[in-house]
Amino acid sequence: MEELKLTFVNVGYGEAALLECPDPAFPGGTFVMVIDGGSAEAEEYRDSATGRIPLDQYLSLRGVDHIDLMAATHVHEDHLCGLLPAAEKLPPAALWQTLPPEFCRSMRTLDIPAEGLTPSRSKFLRALNDYRRLCLGQSCPRHRPLAGMEIRLCRDLLVRVLGPSRAQAEKLASSCRALYEEADPSAFWQRLDQLDAAMNNYSLILLLEYRGTRILLPGDTNYMGYGGLDPASLRADLFKVGHHGQRDGISAEQIQAIAPRAVVCCASSDRRYNSADPAILQMMADSGARLYFSDCPPGPDGAVPPPHQALTFTVGAGGAMEGTYLSIPD
Repeated sequence: MEELKLTFVNVGYGEAALLECPDPAFPGGTFVMVIDGGSAEAEEYRDSATGRIPLDQYLSLRGVDHIDLMAATHVHEDHLCGLLPAAEKLPPAALWQTLPPEFCRSMRTLDIPAEGLTPSRSKFLRALNDYRRLCLGQSCPRHRPLAGMEIRLCRDLLVRVLGPSRAQAEKLASSCRALYEEADPSAFWQRLDQLDAAMNNYSLILLLEYRGTRILLPGDTNYMGYGGLDPASLRADLFKVGHHGQRDGISAEQIQAIAPRAVVCCASSDRRYNSADPAILQMMADSGARLYFSDCPPGPDGAVPPPHQALTFTVGAGGAMEGTYLSIPD
């Protein structure tokens, strides 16, 4: 039976997903899409006891030999920076991202001065610089999907773009331009902090449909980022909760509208930044959804997933869907 595979790689605190869809029109008979790349910081993978592995290493381990489409849902270090080494090894045929396709050409490398620098500012500056490197380093077409678009990625796989809206995308572009044009150091930090805080809700929100099964991937969108969307458009069988399952990741009303059979939470085993929030997890479990994790944080009942390098869902016809943790190789 032909099945789609959606794999959430254990990148610790971050997100990286590999989608493989059967289609003879693509190399090896498989359409390959990578959605976000996790962190590129070595420290994130130093403790590999739970199975953490950088995206590029996982792709190599799996024998993935091409990427037809790479998507960066938004510009944050824990989602974007791991895409760079993956793209250097396997240049994508196309790139989706959230800024105007030629915006990267107007960007400069941002210096990271010691004065005023904080850990969060350092991460965001690195993400902006790596976004520039990712875009300029690839010769493939760059696209900016917007809400309302429907795109057939390959045979049997349709994606509906739910966000960002054109207005949101233009606001993001305007904020980025203002940041790069700002000459006053104090005002620069202020603009940087504001953009960093707003970035999650500029995420790509993708609704995939494969042979009757719907998969909702909202990047780091939190509950406020769904405003203006028809609740009926959110319904999905598999839902990857936004913002790593932090308290603002989703509301009870939105979970009711999504009505997922399964929920994936991409939170680190140490529940950094209050990810995998117990109240949010309990709310989703109470909805009847089965909970899965990309790393190994405790669930609402205190149970911890087994160590694993990845979590893979196989999706077939007629709503068939199964999630499996892929154990660490001996």
